[in-house]
Amino acid sequence: MNNQTTRRTILKGSLAMAGLGIAGIPEWALPLLAQGDMLVPFTDIPDNVRWEVPPDRRTLDVRTIDGPFTPADKFATTQHYGHPEVDMATYKLKIGGLVNTPKSLTIDDLKKLGSTELVAGFECSGNRGPLQGLSGNGKWTGVSLKTVLAAAGVKANARDIVFFGADHGEEEVEWRTQKYKVDYHFGRSLPREKALSAEPFVAWALNGQPLTKHQGAPLRLIVPGWYGVANVKWLSEIHAQEANYVGKYQSRWYRTVRTEMVDGEMKVSETEVTHMQLKSFVARVTKAGNAHKVLAVVLNDGTPIKSVEIKVDEGPWQMATPDAATKDKYGWKFYTYTWNGATSGDHTIVSRATDATGLVQPTEKDLESKKSFLEQNSQAPRKLKIA
Repeated sequence: MNNQTTRRTILKGSLAMAGLGIAGIPEWALPLLAQGDMLVPFTDIPDNVRWEVPPDRRTLDVRTIDGPFTPADKFATTQHYGHPEVDMATYKLKIGGLVNTPKSLTIDDLKKLGSTELVAGFECSGNRGPLQGLSGNGKWTGVSLKTVLAAAGVKANARDIVFFGADHGEEEVEWRTQKYKVDYHFGRSLPREKALSAEPFVAWALNGQPLTKHQGAPLRLIVPGWYGVANVKWLSEIHAQEANYVGKYQSRWYRTVRTEMVDGEMKVSETEVTHMQLKSFVARVTKAGNAHKVLAVVLNDGTPIKSVEIKVDEGPWQMATPDAATKDKYGWKFYTYTWNGATSGDHTIVSRATDATGLVQPTEKDLESKKSFLEQNSQAPRKLKIA
Protein backbone atom coordinates (compact mmCIF):
# COMPACT_ATOMS: atom_id res chain seq x y z
CA MET A 1 0.00 0.00 0.00
CA ASN A 2 1.40 3.39 -0.93
CA ASN A 3 0.60 6.72 0.65
CA GLN A 4 -2.06 7.43 -1.98
CA THR A 5 -4.22 4.52 -0.82
CA THR A 6 -7.56 6.03 0.11
CA ARG A 7 -10.71 5.22 2.02
CA ARG A 8 -12.42 4.19 -1.23
CA THR A 9 -9.66 1.67 -1.98
CA ILE A 10 -10.00 0.08 1.46
CA LEU A 11 -13.78 -0.13 1.10
CA LYS A 12 -13.46 -1.94 -2.21
CA GLY A 13 -10.87 -4.32 -0.79
CA SER A 14 -12.54 -5.17 2.49
CA LEU A 15 -16.13 -4.12 3.14
CA ALA A 16 -17.22 -4.90 -0.39
CA MET A 17 -15.48 -8.30 -0.23
CA ALA A 18 -17.33 -8.96 3.00
CA GLY A 19 -20.62 -8.62 1.17
CA LEU A 20 -21.64 -5.44 2.98
CA GLY A 21 -21.69 -3.28 -0.14
CA ILE A 22 -21.26 0.48 -0.19
CA ALA A 23 -24.99 1.26 0.06
CA GLY A 24 -25.62 -1.07 2.99
CA ILE A 25 -22.65 -0.26 5.20
CA PRO A 26 -23.70 -0.37 8.87
CA GLU A 27 -23.14 2.82 10.83
CA TRP A 28 -20.31 1.32 12.89
CA ALA A 29 -18.20 0.49 9.85
CA LEU A 30 -16.73 3.83 8.86
CA PRO A 31 -15.64 5.93 11.86
CA LEU A 32 -11.99 4.99 11.57
CA LEU A 33 -11.08 6.20 8.11
CA ALA A 34 -12.64 9.47 6.96
CA GLN A 35 -13.26 10.56 3.38
CA GLY A 36 -10.00 11.70 1.81
CA ASP A 37 -7.72 10.09 4.38
CA MET A 38 -4.69 8.39 2.83
CA LEU A 39 -2.69 5.49 4.21
CA VAL A 40 0.94 6.13 5.04
CA PRO A 41 3.03 3.14 3.93
CA PHE A 42 4.68 0.90 6.50
CA THR A 43 8.19 -0.02 5.43
CA ASP A 44 8.58 -3.06 7.67
CA ILE A 45 6.20 -5.44 5.83
CA PRO A 46 8.19 -8.32 4.32
CA ASP A 47 8.22 -8.46 0.52
CA ASN A 48 7.20 -12.13 0.58
CA VAL A 49 4.28 -11.83 3.01
CA ARG A 50 1.34 -14.09 2.13
CA TRP A 51 -2.00 -13.11 3.63
CA GLU A 52 -3.58 -16.38 2.48
CA VAL A 53 -1.87 -19.77 2.73
CA PRO A 54 -4.59 -22.23 1.64
CA PRO A 55 -6.02 -24.22 3.21
CA ASP A 56 -4.46 -23.74 6.62
CA ARG A 57 -3.92 -20.06 7.34
CA ARG A 58 -5.39 -16.64 6.77
CA THR A 59 -3.76 -13.49 8.14
CA LEU A 60 -5.71 -10.26 8.62
CA ASP A 61 -4.15 -7.17 7.06
CA VAL A 62 -4.72 -4.89 10.06
CA ARG A 63 -4.40 -1.82 7.84
CA THR A 64 -7.85 -2.67 6.43
CA ILE A 65 -9.75 -2.68 9.75
CA ASP A 66 -13.06 -0.90 9.07
CA GLY A 67 -15.00 -1.31 12.30
CA PRO A 68 -15.41 -3.33 15.47
CA PHE A 69 -16.25 -6.64 13.78
CA THR A 70 -13.94 -8.55 11.45
CA PRO A 71 -15.79 -9.98 8.41
CA ALA A 72 -15.79 -13.78 8.37
CA ASP A 73 -13.81 -13.93 5.12
CA LYS A 74 -11.05 -11.79 6.64
CA PHE A 75 -10.98 -13.24 10.15
CA ALA A 76 -7.57 -14.75 10.84
CA THR A 77 -7.44 -18.52 11.15
CA THR A 78 -4.90 -21.27 11.52
CA GLN A 79 -5.07 -25.00 12.29
CA HIS A 80 -2.94 -28.11 12.36
CA TYR A 81 -4.92 -30.69 10.40
CA GLY A 82 -6.52 -28.68 7.62
CA HIS A 83 -10.28 -28.23 7.33
CA PRO A 84 -12.28 -31.37 8.10
CA GLU A 85 -15.37 -32.29 6.12
CA VAL A 86 -18.30 -32.21 8.54
CA ASP A 87 -21.68 -33.54 7.41
CA MET A 88 -24.00 -30.74 8.47
CA ALA A 89 -27.10 -32.92 8.01
CA THR A 90 -25.98 -35.58 10.51
CA TYR A 91 -23.83 -33.47 12.84
CA LYS A 92 -24.28 -33.93 16.59
CA LEU A 93 -22.22 -32.69 19.53
CA LYS A 94 -21.39 -35.57 21.85
CA ILE A 95 -21.10 -34.96 25.60
CA GLY A 96 -19.78 -37.85 27.65
CA GLY A 97 -17.35 -39.09 30.26
CA LEU A 98 -18.12 -38.18 33.86
CA VAL A 99 -21.62 -36.83 33.27
CA ASN A 100 -24.96 -37.93 34.64
CA THR A 101 -26.69 -38.06 31.26
CA PRO A 102 -24.58 -38.43 28.11
CA LYS A 103 -25.90 -36.28 25.31
CA SER A 104 -25.82 -36.16 21.53
CA LEU A 105 -27.12 -32.73 20.49
CA THR A 106 -27.94 -31.29 17.08
CA ILE A 107 -27.57 -27.57 16.41
CA ASP A 108 -31.35 -27.25 16.80
CA ASP A 109 -31.13 -29.00 20.18
CA LEU A 110 -28.49 -26.51 21.26
CA LYS A 111 -30.57 -23.56 20.09
CA LYS A 112 -33.45 -24.79 22.27
CA LEU A 113 -31.16 -24.44 25.30
CA GLY A 114 -31.00 -20.70 24.61
CA SER A 115 -29.48 -18.26 22.15
CA THR A 116 -27.49 -15.17 22.99
CA GLU A 117 -24.67 -13.03 21.60
CA LEU A 118 -21.10 -12.47 22.73
CA VAL A 119 -18.60 -9.92 21.45
CA ALA A 120 -15.11 -11.39 21.71
CA GLY A 121 -11.82 -10.98 19.95
CA PHE A 122 -8.71 -13.09 20.16
CA GLU A 123 -5.30 -13.65 18.68
CA CYS A 124 -3.23 -16.72 17.98
CA SER A 125 -0.64 -17.16 20.72
CA GLY A 126 1.96 -17.01 17.95
CA ASN A 127 0.77 -13.58 16.78
CA ARG A 128 3.57 -11.02 16.77
CA GLY A 129 5.07 -8.03 14.97
CA PRO A 130 5.28 -6.47 12.62
CA LEU A 131 2.10 -7.82 10.99
CA GLN A 132 0.03 -8.70 14.12
CA GLY A 133 -2.42 -10.26 11.67
CA LEU A 134 -3.35 -13.52 13.43
CA SER A 135 -6.16 -11.73 15.22
CA GLY A 136 -9.76 -10.63 14.82
CA ASN A 137 -12.92 -9.61 16.64
CA GLY A 138 -16.48 -10.80 16.16
CA LYS A 139 -20.05 -10.93 17.40
CA TRP A 140 -20.75 -14.59 18.12
CA THR A 141 -24.16 -16.21 18.44
CA GLY A 142 -24.58 -19.31 20.56
CA VAL A 143 -25.17 -20.53 24.08
CA SER A 144 -23.06 -20.55 27.24
CA LEU A 145 -20.96 -23.67 27.79
CA LYS A 146 -22.27 -23.75 31.35
CA THR A 147 -25.81 -24.26 30.03
CA VAL A 148 -24.69 -27.04 27.68
CA LEU A 149 -22.83 -28.86 30.44
CA ALA A 150 -25.81 -28.47 32.80
CA ALA A 151 -27.94 -30.39 30.30
CA ALA A 152 -25.63 -33.39 30.76
CA GLY A 153 -24.87 -32.87 34.45
CA VAL A 154 -21.15 -32.86 35.22
CA LYS A 155 -20.30 -35.28 38.04
CA ALA A 156 -18.54 -34.03 41.16
CA ASN A 157 -15.33 -35.97 40.46
CA ALA A 158 -14.88 -34.47 36.97
CA ARG A 159 -11.94 -32.07 37.22
CA ASP A 160 -11.02 -31.48 33.56
CA ILE A 161 -13.37 -30.84 30.64
CA VAL A 162 -11.84 -31.82 27.27
CA PHE A 163 -12.96 -30.43 23.90
CA PHE A 164 -12.20 -32.36 20.72
CA GLY A 165 -12.48 -30.98 17.20
CA ALA A 166 -13.38 -33.00 14.12
CA ASP A 167 -9.94 -32.19 12.68
CA HIS A 168 -7.41 -34.97 13.02
CA GLY A 169 -4.29 -36.44 11.45
CA GLU A 170 -1.60 -39.07 11.82
CA GLU A 171 0.94 -38.33 14.52
CA GLU A 172 3.99 -40.12 15.86
CA VAL A 173 3.80 -40.24 19.64
CA GLU A 174 7.05 -40.89 21.46
CA TRP A 175 7.19 -42.53 24.86
CA ARG A 176 10.74 -42.97 26.17
CA THR A 177 12.46 -45.14 23.54
CA GLN A 178 9.26 -46.22 21.79
CA LYS A 179 7.28 -44.49 19.05
CA TYR A 180 3.69 -45.08 18.03
CA LYS A 181 1.72 -43.84 15.02
CA VAL A 182 -1.79 -42.82 15.98
CA ASP A 183 -4.78 -40.97 14.53
CA TYR A 184 -4.74 -37.81 16.62
CA HIS A 185 -7.69 -35.43 17.12
CA PHE A 186 -7.07 -31.82 18.03
CA GLY A 187 -8.03 -31.35 21.66
CA ARG A 188 -7.82 -28.80 24.46
CA SER A 189 -9.23 -28.78 27.96
CA LEU A 190 -10.47 -26.36 30.60
CA PRO A 191 -10.37 -26.96 34.34
CA ARG A 192 -13.80 -27.58 35.85
CA GLU A 193 -14.04 -24.16 37.47
CA LYS A 194 -13.34 -22.36 34.21
CA ALA A 195 -15.62 -24.58 32.12
CA LEU A 196 -18.54 -24.02 34.50
CA SER A 197 -17.98 -20.27 34.80
CA ALA A 198 -20.13 -17.74 32.94
CA GLU A 199 -17.64 -16.86 30.18
CA PRO A 200 -16.98 -19.92 27.92
CA PHE A 201 -19.34 -19.99 24.96
CA VAL A 202 -20.45 -22.47 22.28
CA ALA A 203 -20.97 -20.57 19.01
CA TRP A 204 -22.75 -21.49 15.77
CA ALA A 205 -22.71 -18.06 14.09
CA LEU A 206 -20.31 -15.15 13.51
CA ASN A 207 -21.56 -11.63 12.79
CA GLY A 208 -25.09 -12.91 12.28
CA GLN A 209 -24.21 -15.64 9.77
CA PRO A 210 -23.57 -19.40 10.27
CA LEU A 211 -19.93 -20.21 10.86
CA THR A 212 -17.84 -20.79 7.76
CA LYS A 213 -15.60 -23.81 7.35
CA HIS A 214 -12.59 -21.58 8.15
CA GLN A 215 -14.25 -20.54 11.40
CA GLY A 216 -15.12 -24.05 12.55
CA ALA A 217 -18.58 -24.80 11.17
CA PRO A 218 -20.93 -25.95 12.42
CA LEU A 219 -19.86 -25.32 16.03
CA ARG A 220 -16.87 -23.96 17.91
CA LEU A 221 -15.82 -23.10 21.43
CA ILE A 222 -15.08 -19.51 22.42
CA VAL A 223 -13.17 -18.88 25.65
CA PRO A 224 -13.30 -15.08 26.04
CA GLY A 225 -9.98 -13.51 26.99
CA TRP A 226 -7.95 -16.62 26.06
CA TYR A 227 -5.66 -17.20 23.13
CA GLY A 228 -7.13 -18.67 19.95
CA VAL A 229 -5.82 -22.20 20.54
CA ALA A 230 -8.38 -22.65 23.33
CA ASN A 231 -11.26 -21.81 20.97
CA VAL A 232 -11.63 -25.30 19.51
CA LYS A 233 -13.09 -25.29 16.00
CA TRP A 234 -15.33 -27.98 14.44
CA LEU A 235 -16.29 -28.93 18.00
CA SER A 236 -17.43 -32.56 17.93
CA GLU A 237 -17.10 -33.91 21.46
CA ILE A 238 -16.95 -32.73 25.07
CA HIS A 239 -15.49 -35.24 27.51
CA ALA A 240 -15.49 -34.78 31.29
CA GLN A 241 -12.72 -36.62 33.14
CA GLU A 242 -10.92 -36.71 36.48
CA ALA A 243 -7.32 -36.65 35.23
CA ASN A 244 -5.70 -33.64 33.59
CA TYR A 245 -5.70 -33.81 29.79
CA VAL A 246 -2.12 -33.94 28.43
CA GLY A 247 -2.67 -33.99 24.66
CA LYS A 248 -0.04 -32.72 22.24
CA TYR A 249 -1.53 -29.27 21.70
CA GLN A 250 -2.05 -28.74 25.40
CA SER A 251 1.04 -30.11 27.07
CA ARG A 252 3.74 -29.92 24.40
CA TRP A 253 3.12 -27.47 21.55
CA TYR A 254 1.37 -24.61 23.32
CA ARG A 255 3.75 -23.98 26.21
CA THR A 256 5.81 -20.90 27.06
CA VAL A 257 9.37 -21.52 28.19
CA ARG A 258 11.11 -19.04 30.49
CA THR A 259 14.22 -18.93 32.60
CA GLU A 260 14.30 -17.44 36.07
CA MET A 261 16.77 -17.13 38.92
CA VAL A 262 15.71 -19.19 41.94
CA ASP A 263 17.89 -19.02 45.06
CA GLY A 264 20.89 -17.96 43.02
CA GLU A 265 20.47 -20.70 40.41
CA MET A 266 19.01 -20.38 36.90
CA LYS A 267 15.95 -22.58 36.49
CA VAL A 268 13.63 -23.26 33.55
CA SER A 269 9.88 -22.87 33.93
CA GLU A 270 7.16 -23.92 31.48
CA THR A 271 3.62 -22.58 31.57
CA GLU A 272 0.52 -23.47 29.59
CA VAL A 273 -0.82 -20.97 27.05
CA THR A 274 -4.18 -19.77 28.40
CA HIS A 275 -5.38 -16.17 28.86
CA MET A 276 -4.13 -13.42 26.58
CA GLN A 277 -1.34 -11.18 27.82
CA LEU A 278 -1.82 -7.40 27.68
CA LYS A 279 -1.02 -6.16 24.19
CA SER A 280 -1.49 -3.16 21.92
CA PHE A 281 -0.21 -2.61 18.39
CA VAL A 282 -0.26 0.13 15.75
CA ALA A 283 -2.58 -1.01 12.96
CA ARG A 284 -2.18 1.91 10.56
CA VAL A 285 -1.28 5.56 10.10
CA THR A 286 -3.26 7.85 7.79
CA LYS A 287 -2.78 11.39 6.54
CA ALA A 288 -5.79 13.65 7.17
CA GLY A 289 -5.18 17.16 5.87
CA ASN A 290 -2.08 18.48 7.60
CA ALA A 291 -2.25 15.93 10.42
CA HIS A 292 -1.65 12.19 10.70
CA LYS A 293 -3.93 9.79 12.58
CA VAL A 294 -2.61 6.70 14.32
CA LEU A 295 -4.91 3.74 14.98
CA ALA A 296 -3.85 1.41 17.82
CA VAL A 297 -5.62 -1.85 18.72
CA VAL A 298 -5.70 -3.46 22.17
CA LEU A 299 -6.21 -7.17 22.86
CA ASN A 300 -6.14 -8.64 26.37
CA ASP A 301 -7.94 -10.93 28.78
CA GLY A 302 -10.81 -8.55 29.54
CA THR A 303 -9.10 -6.59 32.32
CA PRO A 304 -10.21 -2.93 31.91
CA ILE A 305 -7.75 -0.70 30.09
CA LYS A 306 -6.48 2.40 31.87
CA SER A 307 -4.64 4.01 28.95
CA VAL A 308 -2.93 3.59 25.60
CA GLU A 309 0.02 5.80 24.68
CA ILE A 310 1.82 6.48 21.42
CA LYS A 311 5.47 7.39 20.93
CA VAL A 312 6.95 8.74 17.70
CA ASP A 313 10.68 8.17 17.21
CA GLU A 314 12.41 9.07 20.48
CA GLY A 315 9.76 11.56 21.58
CA PRO A 316 7.62 11.44 24.73
CA TRP A 317 4.71 9.09 25.27
CA GLN A 318 1.41 10.76 24.29
CA MET A 319 -2.11 9.72 25.32
CA ALA A 320 -4.36 8.18 22.68
CA THR A 321 -8.16 8.57 22.70
CA PRO A 322 -10.43 5.51 23.12
CA ASP A 323 -13.02 4.80 20.42
CA ALA A 324 -16.50 4.75 21.93
CA ALA A 325 -17.61 1.98 19.53
CA THR A 326 -15.25 -0.59 21.07
CA LYS A 327 -16.09 -0.94 24.75
CA ASP A 328 -17.01 -4.63 24.99
CA LYS A 329 -15.12 -6.37 27.78
CA TYR A 330 -13.70 -9.16 25.62
CA GLY A 331 -13.67 -7.34 22.29
CA TRP A 332 -10.65 -5.59 20.84
CA LYS A 333 -10.45 -1.89 21.58
CA PHE A 334 -9.42 0.97 19.30
CA TYR A 335 -7.45 4.06 20.28
CA THR A 336 -6.53 6.99 18.04
CA TYR A 337 -3.80 9.58 18.30
CA THR A 338 -3.43 12.73 16.19
CA TRP A 339 0.17 13.25 15.15
CA ASN A 340 0.82 16.87 14.23
CA GLY A 341 3.95 18.29 12.65
CA ALA A 342 5.15 15.09 11.03
CA THR A 343 8.24 15.64 8.92
CA SER A 344 9.06 13.86 5.66
CA GLY A 345 11.23 10.80 5.85
CA ASP A 346 11.47 7.62 7.87
CA HIS A 347 9.89 7.32 11.32
CA THR A 348 9.27 4.73 14.01
CA ILE A 349 5.99 4.65 15.90
CA VAL A 350 4.99 2.41 18.82
CA SER A 351 2.09 1.96 21.27
CA ARG A 352 1.90 0.73 24.83
CA ALA A 353 -1.14 -0.20 26.92
CA THR A 354 -1.64 -0.02 30.68
CA ASP A 355 -4.51 -1.87 32.34
CA ALA A 356 -6.55 -0.98 35.42
CA THR A 357 -4.30 -3.04 37.70
CA GLY A 358 -1.29 -0.92 36.71
CA LEU A 359 0.22 -3.59 34.46
CA VAL A 360 2.18 -1.97 31.61
CA GLN A 361 2.75 -3.66 28.25
CA PRO A 362 6.38 -4.86 28.38
CA THR A 363 9.23 -3.98 26.05
CA GLU A 364 11.08 -6.66 24.12
CA LYS A 365 13.93 -6.37 26.62
CA ASP A 366 11.50 -7.04 29.48
CA LEU A 367 10.74 -10.41 27.88
CA GLU A 368 14.34 -11.57 27.46
CA SER A 369 13.76 -14.44 29.88
CA LYS A 370 11.04 -15.84 27.58
CA LYS A 371 12.72 -18.35 25.26
CA SER A 372 9.79 -19.45 23.11
CA PHE A 373 7.96 -17.11 20.70
CA LEU A 374 4.40 -17.74 21.94
CA GLU A 375 2.61 -15.07 24.00
CA GLN A 376 4.73 -12.31 22.45
CA ASN A 377 3.03 -9.20 23.82
CA SER A 378 5.93 -6.76 23.78
CA GLN A 379 5.66 -3.22 22.46
CA ALA A 380 5.97 -3.54 18.67
CA PRO A 381 7.54 -0.55 16.86
CA ARG A 382 6.33 0.06 13.30
CA LYS A 383 8.46 1.72 10.63
CA LEU A 384 6.91 4.09 8.10
CA LYS A 385 7.75 6.76 5.59
CA ILE A 386 6.18 10.21 5.35
CA ALA A 387 6.25 11.67 1.83
